[in-house]
Amino acid sequence: MAEFIKIYEDKPSEAAIKKVVEVLRDGGLVIYPTDTVYGLGCDITNSRALERIAKIKGIKLEKANFSFICHDLSNLSDYVRQIDTATFKILKRSLPGPYTFILPGNNDLPKEFRKKKTVGIRVPDNNIALQIVKLLGNPIVSTSIHDDDEVLEYSTDPELIFEKWQNKVDLVIDGGYGDNVGSTIIDLSGYEPVVIREGKGDIDIF
Repeated sequence: MAEFIKIYEDKPSEAAIKKVVEVLRDGGLVIYPTDTVYGLGCDITNSRALERIAKIKGIKLEKANFSFICHDLSNLSDYVRQIDTATFKILKRSLPGPYTFILPGNNDLPKEFRKKKTVGIRVPDNNIALQIVKLLGNPIVSTSIHDDDEVLEYSTDPELIFEKWQNKVDLVIDGGYGDNVGSTIIDLSGYEPVVIREGKGDIDIF
């Protein structure tokens, strides 16, 4: 059964963040808060954990559109091809924030994702998520937690999330109530920004 730990966003406990990172390094799956909805994530470098997430989502790993949660823009160059000044300015202006940016992937992507021409990158404005990725030292691969409820698209209550997911994952973080609006997805892989999905992030800045 998964562990359930409370972490406060305004002052995340170092010991708690360390525990989450240990679980991720061991190939564990973690449910954690972001600036939008709760996410299910694992260490990007752990093939076994990636397979587990794909299995839970009922999809083949190479077909999965997971996003990469990064600590800041310096992480990006590890997995994204050289980006131009205009694109960099958009990223700098919008992140951290409730956006997923689709960018052209490079050859350093983990082998599971190398067939993909693009990757979705997130730098969420949530201190818990950012501290986890910072201490881990590389991005986590993430997917949103969806709800079975007809009205709510996403699960927002960490206790209910724990009840539902305790036998599928290794750790659930209670970081307070989540939002039930996903991130705004912007494709920056072409000549100009294209809004793929309007979510929490304001699209007027594009």
